[in-house]
Amino acid sequence: MNFRDHARVQSKACAALGSAFTARLLDVLADRLAPGPSVAERLLNWPADRLGPDAVALRLAGALHHLVLSNKAPVLRRLYDSPEVASDSQLWRVVDAALRLYASDILVTLDSAPQTNELRRSAVLIAAANWLAATYKLPLVLSELGSSAGLNLLWDNYTLDIDGQRFGAADSPVVLTPEWHGDLPEQVRPVIRARAGVDLNPLDPDADRLRLLSYIWPDQPDRMTRTAHALDIAIEKRPQIARANAIDWLETRLARPVPHAIHLVFHTIAWQYFTPEDQTRGLDILARAGAKCRMDEPLAYLSMEDDGTRPGAALNLHLWPENVQFNLGRADFHGRWVEWHAPAP
Repeated sequence: MNFRDHARVQSKACAALGSAFTARLLDVLADRLAPGPSVAERLLNWPADRLGPDAVALRLAGALHHLVLSNKAPVLRRLYDSPEVASDSQLWRVVDAALRLYASDILVTLDSAPQTNELRRSAVLIAAANWLAATYKLPLVLSELGSSAGLNLLWDNYTLDIDGQRFGAADSPVVLTPEWHGDLPEQVRPVIRARAGVDLNPLDPDADRLRLLSYIWPDQPDRMTRTAHALDIAIEKRPQIARANAIDWLETRLARPVPHAIHLVFHTIAWQYFTPEDQTRGLDILARAGAKCRMDEPLAYLSMEDDGTRPGAALNLHLWPENVQFNLGRADFHGRWVEWHAPAP
């Protein structure tokens, strides 16, 4: 696969997830990007086996959107404000000029993986935490792998609204309204004793605000507004996010069981960015930690990840000391819908 093929694949994914503009932008880039300028050379010579894992097309989309949000590229901003009035040729002329004029800014952004902090995934976290609280009747300690700015680590500050029935925070400015299929979550309010997360490159919800918003697709204003509200909450709450390898951090985090609490380890669309070696080591660390648990100190491992099956991502829960696994259902990658198949607590 080369960058052009990769961009076309990502374009289809963006279209399926409701961003017609990002899909069109990537198709135009795939068709018209030519060797020569520094950004084009970087993209066209990206190692083929890293294009997908590095999410290169999304890095580029984020770089261009960051130019718009930071008011560095006024012509590009006008295009983003009204893309429907521009032909593909006009779109390309403006984007090509931005790639050349703002190459240094774009190249810096291309160095880092996109961090979308998609909040609607928290619908799954709220439902799973309610199930755990109803099952064990214990408080929770949270450990998130791949936290970025920690927005999904603060899921208990958001409201999940399913056909008028509300779960989670009662009056949050962040309201999640997925299309819900299956039983409703348990109507409990989990108690959070402590929370922490880890990321190779944690972002600050204040200092990195524009960067975080730049990874939201520009033709999805509802996502922009929801994320802006969540950033305000994160600035107030300041969740603890370590800068470290996630599996090294997890090993330390699980060195001993948490007494009289459920230790919930979770990640949402992050596992794919870990090396195969780290994935294997992480599962081994979880299994060894789980084997040491007692019933009053359970360990729960929740993953929302692409399993190669469509639609959406698989929701899997592994519990210790019982050493049992449940398929909780599936969810859209951006949390637009949830198929919930959790057993009775």
